[in-house]
Amino acid sequence: MIKFALCGNIASGKSTVQKFLEDKGYKVLDTDCVAHELLTVKNTELLNEFEKYDVFENGEFSREKLGKLVFSDPIQKKKLENILHPQIRDEIKKFFEQNKNEKYLFVGIPLLFEANMTDLFDKIIFVYTDDEIRLKRLLLRNGYTLDYAKARITSQMRQEEKAQKSDYVINNNGSLEELYHQLIKLFAQIH
Repeated sequence: MIKFALCGNIASGKSTVQKFLEDKGYKVLDTDCVAHELLTVKNTELLNEFEKYDVFENGEFSREKLGKLVFSDPIQKKKLENILHPQIRDEIKKFFEQNKNEKYLFVGIPLLFEANMTDLFDKIIFVYTDDEIRLKRLLLRNGYTLDYAKARITSQMRQEEKAQKSDYVINNNGSLEELYHQLIKLFAQIH
C-alpha cells in the first residue's frame, strides 16, 4: 500500500483534486471532514478548553465563531491544534488500518506540514495556486473580508516551502481541464 498525503493551502483546489481521485475509484480521507466531526461538544477535551468563549451556536461549536477566535489569537489557535491534531492523526491511522488491502490510499490534509504528520505518508502531493488567485477565491467563495482572507492565507506555511518538501506538485493556476490533464499525467507516473 502506498499512502499519499494530498495537501494544498486554503483555496488551492485540493477539494477538486480529492473529488477527481474519488471519481477514479480511490479511497480518500478528508481531514477537513474529520476535523468537523471532531468539533462537537461531545469532544470533552475541546469543550473544556473553549467553554468560556463565545464559540457556540444552538448548543454546538460554531465553526465560524471558533475560526474567528483562533485566527485572531495565536494562543487559542495553538490550543485548538494541540487537541485536534492528535485526534486527526488517530483517525488517519484507523483509515489506513481499515483499508490496508488497497494499493493506493489518499488523505486530504491541508495542514500536513504544520501538524507534523509527514511521517504517516509515503508520498506527498501538493496543490499549488498563486496567492492572488487564492485570495480572490476566498473573497468570492467564502464571502470573507479582505483582512480575514489574508489572515487565513498567512496563517499557513508558505506554499513555496511546502512545494519543496513534496514529491509531486500540481499547479492549479489554470482551467479545470488543465488541472485534470496534470492529474492524469501524475497518475501515469505513479502507476
